[in-house]
Amino acid sequence: MLNEILLILSLVITYSAVLLLFAIFREQGLYLWTVIATIAANIEVLIVVNAFGMEMTLGNILFASTFLVTDILSELYGKKAAQTAVWLGIATSVCFILISQSWMLYIPNENDFAMPSIRTVFSNTPRLMAVGIAVYVIVQLFDVWAYHKWWDFTSRKFKDSKKFLWLRNNGSTLVSQLLNTILFTWGAFLGTHNTQTLISIACSSYIIFIITSLADTPFVYLARYLQDKWNRPSSASSGQ
Repeated sequence: MLNEILLILSLVITYSAVLLLFAIFREQGLYLWTVIATIAANIEVLIVVNAFGMEMTLGNILFASTFLVTDILSELYGKKAAQTAVWLGIATSVCFILISQSWMLYIPNENDFAMPSIRTVFSNTPRLMAVGIAVYVIVQLFDVWAYHKWWDFTSRKFKDSKKFLWLRNNGSTLVSQLLNTILFTWGAFLGTHNTQTLISIACSSYIIFIITSLADTPFVYLARYLQDKWNRPSSASSGQ
C-alpha cells in the first residue's frame, strides 16, 4: 500500500509544484518545470515498482506534468509558447543524454565508488534513447496541435473561447497519451517482449495516463483563475 500512497502524493505534489512555479515566475516558471521534469523523468523511468495491481515504471507522473505545462501555456499564452516548452524539453533531453553518456568515457580512480552505479543507471541502450526522444517530439507537438484544434471547435460551436476548457484539455491529452503509449511501447520493446506482454505494458501505462490526464484539469482551471486575477484591474486603479 506504501507505493500507492506515494504515487498519489507524488501526483498531487508534482501538479502543485507546476502551479506554484507558475504563480511565482509566470510563463518562465512553466518553462523551468519542463527542464526539471525532463531531466528527472529520464532517471526515474528506470525504476520499476508494483502498485495498484500492476507493474509499472516511475516517471509517468513527471512526464504527464509536461502535458499540464503545455496545456496551461496553450490556454494562457498561445500555441507558440507551448511549442517553445516542447522544444526546451527536447533540447534538455538531448543535452542530458549526451552529458550523462560522456561520463562513461572516463576511467575511474581506484578509490572511486560511484562509477559502477553511474554506469548501471545511465547506460541506457541507444534504441531506448532514440525512441524516447522521437516519441516525445511527435506526441508533444501533436498535443499542442490537438489542443488548439479542440479550442477552435468549441469557440466556433459555442461562441465563447473560455468555455469547455475541460474538453480541449482532456480531448488533446488523452489522445496524445494514447499515441505516446502505442509508439513508445512498440518502438522500445518490439522484439524484446511478445505481443501479449506488449499489450499488457501498453494497457497498464495508458490506465495510468488516463488518471494523470484527468487529474490535471483542475490545475489548468486554477492557472487560468490566477491569470484572470492578475489581469483584473484593482479597485483602486479602476476608481481613478
